[in-house]
Amino acid sequence: MKLNYLRFGTTAFVWLLGTTLVAGQQLTDQSEIGLSDLSGFKDPGKNWSIAGGVTANLNEQNVLNVSKGTGVLVNQVGKKTHGTDLFTVAEHGDMVLELDFLMAKGANSGIYLQGNYEIQLEDVWGMKNLTSSNLGGIYPRWDDKRPEGMQGYEGHAPRQNAGKAPGLWQHIKIAFQAPKFDGSGKKTENARIIGIELNGVVIQDNVELFGATRGAAGEEKALAPLRLQGDHGAVAFKNIKISKLPAETAQARRQRGGGDTDPIYIDPVNTPMVRSFVDINGGPKVVHAISVASPQQVNYSYDLDNGLLFQAWHGDFVDATPMWHDRGNGTSRPRGAVVPFSKKPAPALAKLDNAQAAWIADTTGTGFRTKGYTVDAQDRPSFMYNMYGTKVTDAIKAIDNGQGLTREITLEKPVDNVYALVANAADIQEVSKGLYLLDGQSFYLKFDDAKDKPVIRNAGDRKELVVLVRGKLNYSILF
Repeated sequence: MKLNYLRFGTTAFVWLLGTTLVAGQQLTDQSEIGLSDLSGFKDPGKNWSIAGGVTANLNEQNVLNVSKGTGVLVNQVGKKTHGTDLFTVAEHGDMVLELDFLMAKGANSGIYLQGNYEIQLEDVWGMKNLTSSNLGGIYPRWDDKRPEGMQGYEGHAPRQNAGKAPGLWQHIKIAFQAPKFDGSGKKTENARIIGIELNGVVIQDNVELFGATRGAAGEEKALAPLRLQGDHGAVAFKNIKISKLPAETAQARRQRGGGDTDPIYIDPVNTPMVRSFVDINGGPKVVHAISVASPQQVNYSYDLDNGLLFQAWHGDFVDATPMWHDRGNGTSRPRGAVVPFSKKPAPALAKLDNAQAAWIADTTGTGFRTKGYTVDAQDRPSFMYNMYGTKVTDAIKAIDNGQGLTREITLEKPVDNVYALVANAADIQEVSKGLYLLDGQSFYLKFDDAKDKPVIRNAGDRKELVVLVRGKLNYSILF
């Protein structure tokens, strides 16, 4: 069986994935909770159902649109009624849990390990300075006997906001060590979160749980069901997989030293722009890249050789350890949850005979010449280059509410038949007028006033979204 490695902090954890879960068995081996029906759960309430797909309404609170089929577990509650939580038939002790989830706008939910220890799920799109009550937080314990305002305690906020917009699929991995008991039932060791990774970013590392969090299902036990919260808001789940937590992992603690390197993080306040090599989504390297931060904690990377916006992310800025440690290799990497917009470097603009013509491979023959950038009063850059006999200005800015980016491409002199390559993705669908959902519901593109409708076209086994540029093109990227 293939081994997969999950890294939290500086300790590597080995975990396995495998066969489908049989209802009633212990959730400690390789298993996947089947979502062809609700038979893997105890007495599911009417708020829970199985669907084939789900999208969110960005303009309405707690609304999910579902399509027929199987594979997606959906919770929807009425405006005046609360739903019920969902418990698995099977029980678990130590484990690694991974699943995909999707939140409606304004929704609130949670994953209760053993029914007792809540990992908070919440729509936190654009938020900064998260608490233990927000997405990825370990919810506080509660004691009504404590002084007013202090009843909640021992909560743990996530390290950063690695969440995505409503209607986008998000991925979470949790390595959990269950509490231990002796033969008389006395607890001998507390439960522990070995680590939590949200959308590829470590947000919790080695947290001891001295007791159950608020809203626990009952007494702490060695084995208990997994519980999904269903009484607060619309949420969907899929690909729910449980795997064994090896003994060596359960015993491991965060250990530093032994040759470990202290990371070199860029302070975005003092250094809001960093030039370096940047790898594209694990693929080719952009050798003349610039990464740009913002006070809204919305960051992006730009290919100066092609005028290409190729990735963006929320949260912390840049890790320059590979670039500056020891001899270094010149590469920096984002510290947040990356949304890639392209698989490889390519010119952002191309002159085509029509919208279906093949995209150019490089800037040869286009007269491309970079002209650097200017910055505004908020230190936001506008990139400039010459191409097809005109000056191009590319202004990319964080949206004030932190929910994404706006982009304005301007041709100083209009040129006929110049198209912009806006995205290269696995799939692209228009969900409403001017709003597109891309790459397995990974990000949105929004065109409010495009003079020409964007064109979805085939590019091998992928899709491209191209738009005719009539002097100026504006659009937003929401993620």
